[in-house]
Amino acid sequence: MGETREILAPTTGLNGGVRSASKHDSGPKHVTGEAVYIDDIVEPYGTLHLAPGAATIAHGRITRLDLSKVRSAPGVVCVLTADDIPGANDVSPAHTHDEPVLPDGIVQFYGQPVFCVAAETREQARAATKLAEIEYEELPAILSIDDAMAQKSYVAEPHVMKRGDSASALASAPHRHAARMVIGGQDHFYLEGHISFAIPQEDGDVFIHCSTQHPSEVQHNIANVLGRPANAVTVEVRRMGGGFGGKETQSMQWAALAAIVAVKTGRPAKMRLDRDDDMIMTGKRHDFVIDYDIGFDDDGRICGADIQFAANCGFSADLSSAIADRAMFHTDNAYYLGDVEIRSYRCKTNLVSNTAFRGFGGPQGMVAIERIIDEIALTLGLDPLDVRIANYYGGEGRNITPYYMTVEDSVLPELTRDLLKSSDYRARRAEIEAFNAQSPVIKRGIAITPVKFGISFTTTFLNQAGALVHVYQDGSVHLNHGGTEMGQGLFIKVAQVVAEEFQIDLDNIKITATNTGKVPNTSATAASSGADMNGMAARNAARTIKERLVAFASNHYGVDATAIHFLPGRVRVGDKADISFAELVKMAYLGRVSLSATGYYATPKIHYDRETASGRPFYYFAYGMACSEVMIDTLTGENRVTRVDILHDVGQSLNPAIDRGQVEGGFIQGMGWLTTEELWWDDSGRIRTHAPSTYKIPACSDRPDDFRLELWSSGRNVEKTIHRSKAVGEPPLMLAISVHRAIAHAVASVAGHKIVPALDTPATPEAVLKAVARLAATSAVAVANSASATGTAGNDKVPAASGAGMVGVGAPQAGV
Repeated sequence: MGETREILAPTTGLNGGVRSASKHDSGPKHVTGEAVYIDDIVEPYGTLHLAPGAATIAHGRITRLDLSKVRSAPGVVCVLTADDIPGANDVSPAHTHDEPVLPDGIVQFYGQPVFCVAAETREQARAATKLAEIEYEELPAILSIDDAMAQKSYVAEPHVMKRGDSASALASAPHRHAARMVIGGQDHFYLEGHISFAIPQEDGDVFIHCSTQHPSEVQHNIANVLGRPANAVTVEVRRMGGGFGGKETQSMQWAALAAIVAVKTGRPAKMRLDRDDDMIMTGKRHDFVIDYDIGFDDDGRICGADIQFAANCGFSADLSSAIADRAMFHTDNAYYLGDVEIRSYRCKTNLVSNTAFRGFGGPQGMVAIERIIDEIALTLGLDPLDVRIANYYGGEGRNITPYYMTVEDSVLPELTRDLLKSSDYRARRAEIEAFNAQSPVIKRGIAITPVKFGISFTTTFLNQAGALVHVYQDGSVHLNHGGTEMGQGLFIKVAQVVAEEFQIDLDNIKITATNTGKVPNTSATAASSGADMNGMAARNAARTIKERLVAFASNHYGVDATAIHFLPGRVRVGDKADISFAELVKMAYLGRVSLSATGYYATPKIHYDRETASGRPFYYFAYGMACSEVMIDTLTGENRVTRVDILHDVGQSLNPAIDRGQVEGGFIQGMGWLTTEELWWDDSGRIRTHAPSTYKIPACSDRPDDFRLELWSSGRNVEKTIHRSKAVGEPPLMLAISVHRAIAHAVASVAGHKIVPALDTPATPEAVLKAVARLAATSAVAVANSASATGTAGNDKVPAASGAGMVGVGAPQAGV
């Protein structure tokens, strides 16, 4: 079929093939406001607007639900309760049947939608929800991980991952350290909130514009809710204003309500949550409590580890089992854990059900092990980077993960070498230590942390993708696949793959909306696998058409197929012809050659046995490293990132411009999770951080003044991914762990790096100030009686601050 070589460099003369820094296909539309999102679609006459009515307790039985005033309110057309759902009252993504569209008698979190109003205008619908009269019999509510653990309240069974004999290894370790870490959650804060626009069709069918990362699952769930087959529901997504995992499963409830109203009334129906309702009613990144006991030798090498995760899942399972599993998978991050036991508890609480978020549990596992590494280093008086290097995965005997997967592709030694050189880490750390010794109030910190992140869905069957490619008579191309565009640049990358295959300019390819009627049964755009899978599926579709064109040209011109080459903008047919792609396509059409093809791809090699917690859940690993420098004010707890150096491996980049944007954005989002984005619920279970006024995402002014980013020039995927590229969606977020560890380094300087600082996440100014205060108080006690103030298990040389791991414990000390 002509040339099928691997492309490792941009193709000369091709406008927009792989490796070119082509602009985002919607970029100009984004900045000019011309990009059409769901709320921009012109509403047909008679469109109804929906608003949810919410519960005002965390847990209870509805004893009276009087909606008569709601139904008679101006503009109201219909009101939905659980009784109005024609099919199954269930939108649980994991088929656990624990997440109703609307509750049937029992409410399970403060803010849970109890009913839904459809009115002529959004304002009328929202006003009508306030007229409901609801009475409850309140039931005991579980509002914390500790309460859930005490009551053994879980959404799924606990899970254990074990390798070697951790108990014996801990008992014989020269040093031992035990502590607790509390990791806060994070709101997705996408620019476009949840929205679905349902348009009724013939025969009770429905067409839904939905802001979702998983159109196929929305399709199947809405069909189930309507009591119809999947072919009665079509879901389309042209673009989302951000997703980050929050629109992988939690779009379904809002799409279901819009679909029910559309079918029930025969009128278009739109459900658009405002920011407050979105933050109150939809799930977030899971908060965790992690308890660990670590044994290590004099060089800081980990000898044994016992680690326990407890994740706050909220009231339903959602994707919590897979998320908690991935936290376990990433407990090691870059480090070999020979004798280790990891236990995971999936806690059921009376809070909104938490869900997927960029990294999908991986960040929580990785931030814990990075804190552990720092605490080992502090205990031994070593540079944390040297302890990290000592624990890196290595050759045979030190290359097996806790889940028995062999690490075959590590590039961390090379990345470390290159980043050490470019960041000048050693000299800067020495200069910072000298600065801190002379500065009583302002303290600086620096840290380098690595990233090793597994790429693939850990649920094996999800690792599949489909695509559809049409070539029209004039040589223009229509491209469709199951991936969704949420601003990350997936569509342009896949289009570049097709342009490369046909050797045509990118402008000749029409990128079209994801539609379940075109490519069925697709997986979510998640797990950083969008380009890997959809790029391969689209390439396979294009190659099918290309093979047909080659066969036609071979027969038509009487030349061998091997003499036919697709070159930039033209096709060379041996010594017989040199014609444009469009000319060949026209000839093939007249010769009755099919110019349309589907493509399919299933990720190879992966398998995982959950019962034995062993296998190969990932096709490969993505790697990166970041060096972050910070400054804190010990009188206020304020902190600022002053410089960041990032070296990230994207393999052979499909689009360097898009990949750089993903690395930069992921880092900043991770920095927000670890420093400013604090979620807070009151004692009634009501979230109080539900708007930009109370929830702080990073602003432009929070970006480091000195931000140095390089895509690793030596990168190349050892696996046969699309053009040897690597995933770039999630891994960069974990680069921001270096910021948290740099803040901890600055805090530790208050006590001369003699005491382990108890700094959890997020490291808000309040948390930093309290950590400084605890450190100062503990240091004073340690000076008086060091023998009685170790506060750690075993024979640590360095005491831990009192209240370790408990954000909010203690009050600032005078003079700190």
